[in-house]
Parts: sequence; structure tokens; C-alpha cells
Amino acid sequence: MEAKYLKLNDIDAYKISFHLSNYVWEVVIKWDSFARRTIGEQFVTAADSISANIAEGFGRYFKKDKIKFYRCSTGSVKECFDWNEKSKVRSLLKQEEYDYIFGELQKLPEAMNRLIKFTNLKLKD
Repeated sequence: MEAKYLKLNDIDAYKISFHLSNYVWEVVIKWDSFARRTIGEQFVTAADSISANIAEGFGRYFKKDKIKFYRCSTGSVKECFDWNEKSKVRSLLKQEEYDYIFGELQKLPEAMNRLIKFTNLKLKD
């Protein structure tokens, strides 16, 4: 029987965050230049950072390195919650855009915790 290896696209947290970052991009790119330059760039950067850190951690060899990047990704999730709230308060997001982003962000902490737990269980130090 052939061994099945985990691929980056098998990771729920990666799939959710990758699609979320592209959604945030599509929303922010339509804002006026001031909103894009002030809030938008940071919102997109934080959203991109979630999947990018998961990918970087996935590519690392040692368990501690992997988990360090996964934890950084979790910090970017919290940052996105903040930018999402600010974008709503400042009337940059439609209610359905806010709700979608919020809903996807809510899925990520549990998905990240599962990834960290899996990494801790399956890999040696």
C-alpha cells in the first residue's frame, strides 16, 4: 500500500484562509484610494499573511518551526478581525461582505488549533 502524504491543499485552515484572502482583495480593490492606502493595504496584508504563514510552516522541517509559523498565522487572524470591524464601522464594507469575512475568520482559530495539535501528535521534536 502506498503511503499518503499530507499536501498543503489538504489543510482546512490553508484552504479557508487562501480563499478568504482573495475575497478580501476583491473587496478592497474597489475602495477609493485613501481607504485602500490606509486600511485596505493592511487588511489585505493581514489576510494574505494567514495562508502564507501556514504555507511557510508547512514547508519547514522541524516541528517547532512549523508551529511557530502556524501561531503567527493565528495572530494574523486576530488582526483581520480588527480590520474587518474597522472597515464596517467606517462604512467601507457592505453588511454581506462583513458577514462573510467574519464567518470565515471565525472558522480559522479552531482549524489552526487542529493543525497545531496534528503537528504536535504526528511529528517528532
